[in-house]
Amino acid sequence: MYVYGKNVAKEYLKSNKKINEVFIQNNFSDNDILEKLKNIKTKKLSKIDMDKKVNGLHQGIILDVDDYKYASLEDIMTGDDSLIVMLDHIEDPHNFGAIIRSSEAAGVDGIIIPSDRGALVNSTVMKTSVGTAEKMKIVKVTNLNNTIKLLKNNGYWIYGTDMNGEDYSKLDYRGKVCIICGNEGVGMSKLVKENCDFIASIPMKGEVNSLNASVATAIIVFEALKQRGKNGV
Repeated sequence: MYVYGKNVAKEYLKSNKKINEVFIQNNFSDNDILEKLKNIKTKKLSKIDMDKKVNGLHQGIILDVDDYKYASLEDIMTGDDSLIVMLDHIEDPHNFGAIIRSSEAAGVDGIIIPSDRGALVNSTVMKTSVGTAEKMKIVKVTNLNNTIKLLKNNGYWIYGTDMNGEDYSKLDYRGKVCIICGNEGVGMSKLVKENCDFIASIPMKGEVNSLNASVATAIIVFEALKQRGKNGV
């Protein structure tokens, strides 16, 4: 898998994860990054050749790395104050990447995604998440509803997000919590919604009656962080 961009490269280089090869543009001049590439196989390319490798703003650097390794569900069920985010078929990799970034910042223990009909971790997700996808435990499951039942059996409260629900700020997110973000177009599926313990809504005062999926998720996740009193929020 190719990952690209200066910030993503810096995150990878800090993580000491395996990097198979690095491609840099002929005029690449970030000395901080260049210093860290001394012991890694590096190849210089023209801008035209760099542009052919990835469909995005590479900023003169592309890393060839192993494909993302997904975690198991047990890896993210971490304790009595575990906070998990579940994505109900989010399709846009930019939304997925943004959700990863805000979840990592909020100290979320892991993200659950379906194995089909949704965005998976790829180069675009890595770029949008600014490399934080490598720090986040992401679990790929075949059936969201079975996973919800398993979480409930392990003491988790399930919070869905929808326009028609309770004010998100009035709900209690302490303890074992899973927050579900629905699809960009249709929201949560009918069965997933029925399996939720609570439905959280963000009050709207303007003419726009809904928020981008990643923005809505970030608002609710940081409300949960605030209630838990972590990281000074």
